[in-house]
Amino acid sequence: MQEIVGVKFKKLGKIYFFNPNGLKLEKGQFVIVETARGIEYGEVAVGNSAVTEEKIVAPLKDVLRVATEEDTKTFKENDAKAQEAFNTCLEKIKKHGLDMSLIDVEYTFDNTKLLFYFTADGRIDFRDLVKDLAAIYKTRIELRQIGVRDEVKMLGGYGMCGRELCCCNHLTDLNPVSIKMAKEQGLSLNPTKISGVCGRLMCCLKHEQEVYEEKLSRLPTVGSLVKTPEGTGTVEEVEVLKEIVKVKLQKEDTFLKKSFKTDEIEVLKAGKKRDKHEPGIDMKELKKLEEGFKMDD
Repeated sequence: MQEIVGVKFKKLGKIYFFNPNGLKLEKGQFVIVETARGIEYGEVAVGNSAVTEEKIVAPLKDVLRVATEEDTKTFKENDAKAQEAFNTCLEKIKKHGLDMSLIDVEYTFDNTKLLFYFTADGRIDFRDLVKDLAAIYKTRIELRQIGVRDEVKMLGGYGMCGRELCCCNHLTDLNPVSIKMAKEQGLSLNPTKISGVCGRLMCCLKHEQEVYEEKLSRLPTVGSLVKTPEGTGTVEEVEVLKEIVKVKLQKEDTFLKKSFKTDEIEVLKAGKKRDKHEPGIDMKELKKLEEGFKMDD
């Protein structure tokens, strides 16, 4: 086991492990740490804890000190300078006629690097832009092209549910989401109904997936031949969360649809899974939605 503290550098940023270096730290404290890109100012998200070696990405960097008032002042000054650099960069992008959207600008705590985050449809030749910015700020300039999901996470917004986007409210990591999740949750495979503000599959599809997987492992699929208290029939619909199965039964010359609890039926022959989607949906477009999501991971 290894003692660590978890530190984040943005409100909903990823949590990174550091060696507490003999310090006793609590959640909410601010610290100065050594990172791969230099000295940084961060917030303790996980106090002193012990984790297994497998969870640590070597080498484990040190916490240098608890942040002082002077450190906090420097951090705020860097934020103000970054905003000025943002406006300057916008002017330079326009000057060079570059087809790119500037999203955010960030100084490292020790001012050894100035980072510009942008989105673009393809590759951008920004060499002249970097030269202009380096001449103004006399420090190392780095431009980073980010995906649309990261863009939305930085800018913020609200989903079709009316709530703040998951990535802006509580998600620290943008986990993979697949079309399979939408299928298993019985959602219409309509891109406009299962994609978020970013144009990728909605992150909230991931939230209930574990519950659906557990319940589906015990439920018959649509099309299965089942034995019920009222006779043999075919499964027409499955309400996964309620664990109710709707079965089509034949009574003389008519067909009836009745609902049964899973413990009331016995599967005689499993049916093939069928995708639920609306007529006219372009499945190639749907696949691109998933592929585009993976490109941002």
